[in-house]
Amino acid sequence: MSDSARQLIQKFFQAIGQGNPLDELITGEMRAWTVSSGETDRQRFLGGVKLLGAIIGGSLRYDIDALTVQEDRAVAEVTSRGTLPDGAPFTNVHAFIFRICDGRIASVAEFMNQWVVEEKIAPLIQKASAARES
Repeated sequence: MSDSARQLIQKFFQAIGQGNPLDELITGEMRAWTVSSGETDRQRFLGGVKLLGAIIGGSLRYDIDALTVQEDRAVAEVTSRGTLPDGAPFTNVHAFIFRICDGRIASVAEFMNQWVVEEKIAPLIQKASAARES
């Protein structure tokens, strides 16, 4: 499973960075947990990926700095980089913990520098949500 899990996780980060759908990469019952959102279900997680992709405009890149895979678990140390709508650069560091079932991601937990999210991303999400409601 080691090589297939590594490829799955690489595809996961490519899809998230571009705001692309992850349907073929995650299970139907996939669960997620993030520092900023807490526990969430598959639909809300996918909505967040899509919103982030729209905000960053597909410029977000996740570089895997280290990846450890053992049986059905994987941990990735990742650096994300992108460009915000105002042209400012964006960088954050993350640790992702994955559980894999039948060749798909069944759960993911994301830890990141929350200060960067609060300062740079949260205001953009609020603005996008307000525009959607108008």
